[in-house]
Amino acid sequence: MKKFVFATNNAHKLDEVRAILGEKVEVLSLKEIGCHEEIPETGETLEENARQKARYIYEHYGVDCFADDTGLEVEALNGAPGVYSARYAGSGHDSDANMRKLLREMEGVENRKAQFRTAFVLIIDGKEHLFEGIVKGEIIRTRRGTAGFGYDPLFVPEGHTHTFAELGNEVKNRISHRAVATRKLCNFLL
Repeated sequence: MKKFVFATNNAHKLDEVRAILGEKVEVLSLKEIGCHEEIPETGETLEENARQKARYIYEHYGVDCFADDTGLEVEALNGAPGVYSARYAGSGHDSDANMRKLLREMEGVENRKAQFRTAFVLIIDGKEHLFEGIVKGEIIRTRRGTAGFGYDPLFVPEGHTHTFAELGNEVKNRISHRAVATRKLCNFLL
């Protein structure tokens, strides 16, 4: 079985990707390779951040790896919060504060179209490969649901009437932006 390090400190993302890949690929955490430092994310785009994290692990630990960056892109906010999704309301990665800020920014806005976008960068033997996943939907006016993380209680994917947080992890892991990108990654690896 192929082994790859997923360059993330986000336990939710790690669990999601492991659930999506199942038994096909062994996904190691940063902790499992002894990486405890905070990996820089200073890029201006999701792709730059994913590349920066993957290169950091490859250069410092010499292992094949992949990294992602994910953003919520709201049409009426010109793509914001985008690359700043995790720290939209400040540097604390506070999902509750981020959702409160988004709802404030969207007050009175009729256009609720949004998309979640994930960029994965995979490095194998020093060669980089990029995979992207997008799921379109809309931002609702009040939170619904308790599953998932981040903006999941505010996002209803196209073709559904429930938020990611209401759909639950099993459904989300089939249809989400990360699921789309992860399947592309998996198809490339297998």
